[in-house]
Amino acid sequence: MSKKPQEQADKTNSPVQIDLSKSELQEAIMQGQAVLKEGKTKADAARLIFSLIQNEEKDVVVAVFVEGANLTPKGALTYWYNCRRRAAKEAKKAATSK
Repeated sequence: MSKKPQEQADKTNSPVQIDLSKSELQEAIMQGQAVLKEGKTKADAARLIFSLIQNEEKDVVVAVFVEGANLTPKGALTYWYNCRRRAAKEAKKAATSK
């Protein structure tokens, strides 16, 4: 007998716990919040955070965006995609200008 659709949805939508206690993640969160306190945008905070922790896994960066840039989880994922694209574009530009 197959599982009910609701039971399957519960298993796939369960939130993943991310450990944000690492010092570099805490530092990124604090710097992101400081940018917001200066009156800058969430995008500015997200770009700063991404530059500090871009080598972390996607889920970790998204969780730090939620905490440090006051984004929703879905909004944080969008910012992650945009920051990743921008970083790749800048890396490609730097490689071709050498």
